[in-house]
Amino acid sequence: MYIPIHAEDVASCYNLYKMNIQVITLFPEMFHGVLGASMLWKAQDRGIATVTYINLRDFGLGPRKQVDDTPYGGGDGMLLKPEPLVAAIELAKKNDPGALVLLPTPRGKVYKQSDAKELAAKDQGLIIVCPRYEGYDERVTAWIDRQYCVGSYVLTGGELPAMIMIDSVIRLLPGVLGGKMSVEIESFQDDDLNIEFPQYTRPEEFRGNRVPDVLLSGHHGEIAKWRTEQSRKA
Repeated sequence: MYIPIHAEDVASCYNLYKMNIQVITLFPEMFHGVLGASMLWKAQDRGIATVTYINLRDFGLGPRKQVDDTPYGGGDGMLLKPEPLVAAIELAKKNDPGALVLLPTPRGKVYKQSDAKELAAKDQGLIIVCPRYEGYDERVTAWIDRQYCVGSYVLTGGELPAMIMIDSVIRLLPGVLGGKMSVEIESFQDDDLNIEFPQYTRPEEFRGNRVPDVLLSGHHGEIAKWRTEQSRKA
């Protein structure tokens, strides 16, 4: 459920859902396809989570609603200014005072499954700030609770990392996935045993490739042993 919303309209949406996520972004329309489909849509439709968008442009300065400027010391590109970003964060905190403020950034802690589990387990909302252009004025970090890096590569902005974090958290909320085991047994369930075991479905044979006999045996102990071995092998 995509909810395009202007800054002044955000407050009325709160205290209605279990997990409240606010996204501060210049491009709220980017989230429509990802958050408006499949399990993420169902989570919002069922009232398990809500995602609202605060458009950073609403806080731009002057008649042109300026949100960026050239960096001190020279260099290519533009940086997001502190005034619009902090004003947007302050509105988001007013909407949800206990929310954690997250910043996707290459300088952050590497985001792992354990982080997603911790965020999903907390009884508080999330505010995700999406950087753009060449980054942001460093003084903004005084308003940030946690900085995360989703990988060692460069993206055009923080919207895709925000979607990754939102997906990883919402899917862990009770009632989102089909069954408890869907969350308990999967890739990166803990940060040490990293890879999910191979899985198969019908038919038993496909173009000369058979399902491993152990999975057809009905012997749950042997199946569990095989799955553990396959996870470690990967």
